[in-house]
Amino acid sequence: MPTSPQVLDPRLLGRPVHLLPQFAAQVAEDVAVALRQSAVRRYWEGFRLEAAGFVGAPDSTRSGRWLAFEGPAGNIAFALERSLLLAVLNQRYGRRGAAPGPAVDPSTVRVTATEERLAVVLGQQLASVLARRVDANLARAHNEASAPAGELVPGSVPPAPPAPDGWTLGMTLRQGQGGECGQVWLALDQEMVARVLQGLTPERARERAPQASVALGSALQVTLDGRLVSKEITLEALFSLKLGDIIPVTVGRADVLLAESRLFTAAVTEHNGTLCLTSFEDSD
Repeated sequence: MPTSPQVLDPRLLGRPVHLLPQFAAQVAEDVAVALRQSAVRRYWEGFRLEAAGFVGAPDSTRSGRWLAFEGPAGNIAFALERSLLLAVLNQRYGRRGAAPGPAVDPSTVRVTATEERLAVVLGQQLASVLARRVDANLARAHNEASAPAGELVPGSVPPAPPAPDGWTLGMTLRQGQGGECGQVWLALDQEMVARVLQGLTPERARERAPQASVALGSALQVTLDGRLVSKEITLEALFSLKLGDIIPVTVGRADVLLAESRLFTAAVTEHNGTLCLTSFEDSD
């Protein structure tokens, strides 16, 4: 049975997308560290990160409402399963030290302003971890000191759900040893994706790029020949020429040649007794 040909995505050409799992692993390690810090642990206490990777965007029945976080280096959209959000809400404001209970059915719980504010806090925490990793990779790629990441702030307009073929980092979090799992999604805009891929560019490619630029820009030298005039005459007229004879010609635009290949045409002018070529135009 014939199979349909695979369509090549032009966004992937020449870009180190094969290193995205490496970036996801870096973010996962950063998130695991952040979950142990006091400012973040107060919300995520008892939760641990189980997996992270680039995934297809979830449907709206799983992700619910998306939140936008904007920064000087790009934007990140955030969403999480409501069951996970309710578990964090119960952990934060419920009975301290209580063992994780059965999963809460989100459809039976009314959405509150506290829940909505908590989603913004959690999204800003995780989106900031991702943005700091992007900046750290870029600084290392350019052999620079890592500058403080620009702060991500909640956007004023809710983002549209990411496209199915977009760039979405999914993470799985589990409450306790035998608690329920929940999903978190961070969708990157094109500007942020470009920064991610720049930070992942292999060192050999980074070293090659400036060298090629210098070689082509200043070290490569070529010889250009200017053909000012050409005239066709018969062999009889050629053999009858004598010393002092004058061949009438008309000087128009000259041909500029590189190894006998015409690259340009140019106008012939005189400056201080020297013939010069100017007004270059690409040859047809």
